[in-house]
Amino acid sequence: MTDDDFSFHATREKPVRIKSDEDIQTFNGSWYRGESTNFIPSKKMLQASSAFRRFIIKGYEPPAPFIDKSTVVTAFGSCFAQNISKWLLDNGYNVLGKKLNLNSHIIRFGEGLVNTFAIREQLEWAFENRSLEEGLWFGENKEIVLPDDDVRDATKTLLMKTETLIITVGLSEVWFDKVSGRAFWRTVPAENFDNERHGFRLTTVEENRENLEKIVELRDRYIPDCNIIFTLSPIPLMATFRDINCISANTVSKSILRIALDDLMGKKHDRVYYFPSYELVKEVYPDPFDDDNRHPKKPYIQEIMQLFARAYCADA
Repeated sequence: MTDDDFSFHATREKPVRIKSDEDIQTFNGSWYRGESTNFIPSKKMLQASSAFRRFIIKGYEPPAPFIDKSTVVTAFGSCFAQNISKWLLDNGYNVLGKKLNLNSHIIRFGEGLVNTFAIREQLEWAFENRSLEEGLWFGENKEIVLPDDDVRDATKTLLMKTETLIITVGLSEVWFDKVSGRAFWRTVPAENFDNERHGFRLTTVEENRENLEKIVELRDRYIPDCNIIFTLSPIPLMATFRDINCISANTVSKSILRIALDDLMGKKHDRVYYFPSYELVKEVYPDPFDDDNRHPKKPYIQEIMQLFARAYCADA
């Protein structure tokens, strides 16, 4: 072995170290890591002031914050979107749906629109007057919600005024209508259930990716200057209707949506962003949920929203 050979191997085997104010993480240096390598942070590193930008939102942070107190914001989707709306409203931001007396389903039942099918359908209905069959939507009190023209006009008005749209997707398990194939907002009330018409299934990555792409396409066509921030709700399934345990079913359900969102973000659409609320709860915070094991603890919600503001709110 020549001196040159020894030098080459010694260089390749030099440990790789990443560090923050709190800790140093050491990795084997003998493997080729590629041109862009981002190592997993230690628990201590996640306590550093630089952790959010360095380890959590890196790759998704906008060039500059674009929400100020005058920006018209509409947030809907899973019930985690309600936390976002409440925090923004409490801190003086212009959450339009909370300030206008509009009879819009995405405001009245927004936290119940948890699947990408229902979200896409609301936008297609509002912007393109897509025909809808009665009896497919159910409110939180099990009431049948009708596709009324006045409500459609109100929804379109709300969306046309929106400058930043925050959409939180929640699950990929859906109940669907066997006749039309359309997905329901939520499960079907027991008194309305008809085995000949109502079915249940786990949707695919491709279906959810297509729905997300269609949502962006509708934005491009009707409100092209509107920013979209997608988030994945960290709140797990209350129950699964698959014949497996709920914990495993939830992992699959969230994974399908997260992959679909990753595929969407890989397309680099203009004015489309992702905020990692799901990752914060699942990967960063210790013991993140209340005793029900579903709802994030209030201090974590507040911290998540402060991090959201750091990335997106110009006057935070």
